[in-house]
Amino acid sequence: MIEDHTILCFASGYDAPPTSKHHVMHILAERNVVLWVNYHASRAPSATSSDFAYMARKLRQVFAGLKNPRKNLYLLTPLVVPLPSSAWARRLNRALLVFQIRRALKKTRRGPVQVWSFTPDVAYLLGRFGEEKVLYYCVDDHASFTGYDREQVLRDEEELCRRSDLVVTTSTALQKAKLPLNRNTILVPHGVDYKHFSKAVANHLPAPSDVAQIPHPRLGFFGLIRDWVDLDLLAEVARRRPDWHIVLLGDSTVDLSPYETVSNMHFLGRKPYDDLPAYCKQFDVGLIPFKINELTLAVNPIKLREYLAAGLPVVSTPLPEVRLYEPTIHVAETPDDFTTAIDNTLAAGRDARTSRAEAMAAETWPEKVGAICSRLSHDVGTRPGDE
Repeated sequence: MIEDHTILCFASGYDAPPTSKHHVMHILAERNVVLWVNYHASRAPSATSSDFAYMARKLRQVFAGLKNPRKNLYLLTPLVVPLPSSAWARRLNRALLVFQIRRALKKTRRGPVQVWSFTPDVAYLLGRFGEEKVLYYCVDDHASFTGYDREQVLRDEEELCRRSDLVVTTSTALQKAKLPLNRNTILVPHGVDYKHFSKAVANHLPAPSDVAQIPHPRLGFFGLIRDWVDLDLLAEVARRRPDWHIVLLGDSTVDLSPYETVSNMHFLGRKPYDDLPAYCKQFDVGLIPFKINELTLAVNPIKLREYLAAGLPVVSTPLPEVRLYEPTIHVAETPDDFTTAIDNTLAAGRDARTSRAEAMAAETWPEKVGAICSRLSHDVGTRPGDE
């Protein structure tokens, strides 16, 4: 494990529900200083209420200055111009970011600097902070996100890959895409906060009040409700089986009004991370209802391992990384197949919850971070892109 370094982390959404970047940086902060640059220049904002609210929130974070939300972890939300395709905005952002980050490093730095980026478009900042290593942690096909300039993202990501000492990918599809750009590209599937989610099996957790009033069987989902979640599929399943109740936890940027009339679909909003095991304990099945498209074909959903660590049986659409867990989980795509898979899962009962959870005990985040640090420490010498 890396020790006594300063990890300069470029990642968005520190205030969002925990994902890989949060877990990885929290572990690194146990033995290092982490300066998390709350990066928000990857996508030009649109004229929507959600984007206006997002910009207002970011401005408040900018003016709040350098924060210290947990031991050894500092949070900087920099002032930038979110116009990634603009040459003048990029030049201005370089000057703004370098000034703000260097000032923050003067207050926080301890030991050599390493850059770990979860965002694909920061190569233009490399070399300004005396960093000894650069790691690109690629968890998504960023160019396929709605609202992103695909060609610009691909250009930026290629440059970052070529200039990195190590590229970490979380799915086979991502590894295949990045390996031609950097021979030091490795596959490290997501980990799981096993101690946290296995409480759903081992501990007595009271039922949260908003789910306790919903009858069984409860088919649960938690996470971001975005345009890659197939709500039409869930609504069709719900209409076919009115005795089932589909419970979705998470905030949404899509219009939920067409689904709120489906009486057995329940949108309970975003829940604290600490409460998720209690909800999992009340679910009968964990759902991963992602649409199949270019974005999701490269995804490795963290919630898969979280559901399993909580002992839940899982029904998912046919994502390549999820298929690797067959027959432990059930894969289905059409409403007919999805309904049948849930029926079969419910018929199997709850007896296997403990064994499903125990299978995740070796898939922890510390194990994943340790493997990455070991590889990064041994990858010495000239960066592939500098040859």
